[in-house]
Parts: sequence; structure tokens; C-alpha cells
Amino acid sequence: MRSEEEKTAANWLKETQKGYIRIVALILLSKKPHHGYEMMREIRERTMGFWRPTSGGIYPILQDLEKSGYVKGEWDSERKRKRKTYRINQTGKIVLKRALARESQIANSMSGLFKEFMKDVLEVEPQPIAMPRRPPFFSVFLEERKEQPEDTIKIIENRRTQIENMVEELEKELGRINKRLIQLKQPRRKTMYSEVQP
Repeated sequence: MRSEEEKTAANWLKETQKGYIRIVALILLSKKPHHGYEMMREIRERTMGFWRPTSGGIYPILQDLEKSGYVKGEWDSERKRKRKTYRINQTGKIVLKRALARESQIANSMSGLFKEFMKDVLEVEPQPIAMPRRPPFFSVFLEERKEQPEDTIKIIENRRTQIENMVEELEKELGRINKRLIQLKQPRRKTMYSEVQP
């Protein structure tokens, strides 16, 4: 059975994902019009299957974006099955630009808080880690997609190399943190002077 704290954390993450899916939807719509299923497929492909939004997650967000005036939906009845295709409008582009700028600020602030925690609480001097220019979460959606298989292989290999380099740096930092934790957990030895104090 999950604790109350675990439930709260899970709810917070759900709310965060809703905000992220709004931004991702606007990013994809800024490149070309999409319908909901196409958007779910593209998110799944761009994240190599790590993020698999459902229709219950995508369609309410698209409806909310339309109701808020950031996208326009049009029904396509030329096919057997009707579907709604969404397009971003000028207001949506402005909101997207501001959301990405804000996300970048939040990522920088969180990085600063993490470094402060490492320095003040763990007493470890954080080493600089090369991070991507864009907010890491959204970078896969901001890149232009190329359809040729060899380009896809190159893109994935480059991404793998970037991640391997980041993991290597993070492992070094983790080693430094673990050493410091071991030092902090060891009982302090009393010196002869402290034992003889009056």
C-alpha cells in the first residue's frame, strides 16, 4: 500500500505532465497541424517509446488549448471517420515562446538549488556538467525530424553519445557525493585532548 507522501508526489508529477503535454502539443503544432492520434504517435516516436500519452491525456489538453484560444480545431470529413485537426494560432505561438523561456529559467533555478544543496548540506563542491542549450525535456520536440533512416540512426547515435557523456559526468559527481556521505556518517573520533578536558 502506498503512503500518503507517495500519493502526493504521484499527483504532483501528474500535474507536471499535464503542463508538459500542453507545451509539447504547442511545439508540435508550431511545426505543422496535427490530429490527436498523430500527436500521440509522434510523441511516442520522438521519445523512443519512453513517453506514451493516451487519448485520455491528449484530447482533453487539445480541447483545453482550443477553448483557451491558443489553437484552432477543424473537422476533416473527407475520410470515412471524422477527425479534428488542430493548428496553432499567433496567441498560441506567443504562449509557447514564453512557456519555453520560463521552463529554461526553472531548469536553471533547479540546477542552482541542487548545487546549493550539494555544497551546503552534503559539503561537496559541485563540478560543472555540460548540459544541453535547450531545456532537456523539450529538445527532442524542438529538433526538426528527418525521415531518412540513415539520418535517424545518426540522430540517435549522437543523442546516445551526448547521454553517455552526461552519464559519465554524473557518475563522477555521484562518486564524490558518496565519498562525502561516507565521511559524514563515520563517527567522529575523540582526540586525546578532548578526552582529558576538565
